[in-house]
Amino acid sequence: MNRAPLPDPSALAEGFWAAARQGRLVIQRCHACGVLRHYPQPRCPHCQSSDWGWTEITGRGVIHSFTVTHQAFHPSWADRVPYVVATVELDDAVRMVTDLDEPAEMVAIDAPVEVFFDRIDDEHTLPRFRIRQPDNADEQTR
Repeated sequence: MNRAPLPDPSALAEGFWAAARQGRLVIQRCHACGVLRHYPQPRCPHCQSSDWGWTEITGRGVIHSFTVTHQAFHPSWADRVPYVVATVELDDAVRMVTDLDEPAEMVAIDAPVEVFFDRIDDEHTLPRFRIRQPDNADEQTR
């Protein structure tokens, strides 16, 4: 069996992957203007400051868009087709692209999702998303 390609983090992205290994989802926050951003970038796209740090986020959001992939881009994914690739709009107003651990017929725009951490080995833990069932707090806000 072929092994799926794994991330080879750059120095800039190492904090994101180190947090994932700890079961936390983090993104960059600009210390100059407070804007959150993902994917990791050396400068803030809003104010151009290079002063930033990692901030932990909830990992909750909704599906902004998605596509169902029927052709594996790598042999290691052949037994997973069809699978869903989605853009998730996080509650923290950033978007992440992810595969979803759900059958395609379960996926819909605006469906609530949450992060989970898929530990591959000692070096690699992948933040992935799945459909979130409404909890009591969600029911009270309706």
